[in-house]
Amino acid sequence: MGLVRSPTRILAASTLGFEALVVFFAGLVATRLSSLSTAAALGLTGGLALACVLTAGLLRYRAGYAAGWVLQVAVVGLGFWVPVMFVLGGVFALLWFVALRLGRQAEGTALAARQAAEAAQAAEAAEAAER
Repeated sequence: MGLVRSPTRILAASTLGFEALVVFFAGLVATRLSSLSTAAALGLTGGLALACVLTAGLLRYRAGYAAGWVLQVAVVGLGFWVPVMFVLGGVFALLWFVALRLGRQAEGTALAARQAAEAAQAAEAAEAAER
């Protein structure tokens, strides 16, 4: 059997990757529309975008998922400088929640299917041994 990838990790990493892009582009908007200086706006949003990418890499550990939740709060907090980020941050927080929930459901389904296949294989082997 080949490498089995976690559906939760794939969905969560995808969410963080797209979120990094949105946060980066929000920084470009913030340079013009917020009270922050250009350096502060790009530093803040660039740091958050980088944190999203790094957190996607940390998803092999439980702490990566906790960091993902912290990032969701931080991205919503960007709304204080770029008001549309209240909405976009909320959308990404919802996507994060859905990614974690659906990923875990998919893992549960895959585990049940694997267990059923192993049980059927064991029953077949026991039947063959009786012959």
